[in-house]
Amino acid sequence: MGAEPGERATLVQFSTAFCQPCRATRRVLDEVAGMVEGVAHVEVDAESRLDLVRRLGVRGTPTVLVLDASGRVVRGAGGQPRKADVIAALGSAIR
Repeated sequence: MGAEPGERATLVQFSTAFCQPCRATRRVLDEVAGMVEGVAHVEVDAESRLDLVRRLGVRGTPTVLVLDASGRVVRGAGGQPRKADVIAALGSAIR
């Protein structure tokens, strides 16, 4: 995806340039990644990575995928997430 994954988990955010909820999602994911050691936040421009959008079934922005340490998608959701939901989703990825 063009960025280093997290050692324990990766929060992958699909965004577009004019997506207002994407900005708020970026703040939430950055904050969570900063709180949990070994977790990285990677933002992907959906318009420039249509190959990934199609392969992963992304239907809109923002879309957030939670990947475990091996890069497997363990959770995914569309729309602007709440911080508590992101933290809970990380529980599925970090064992």
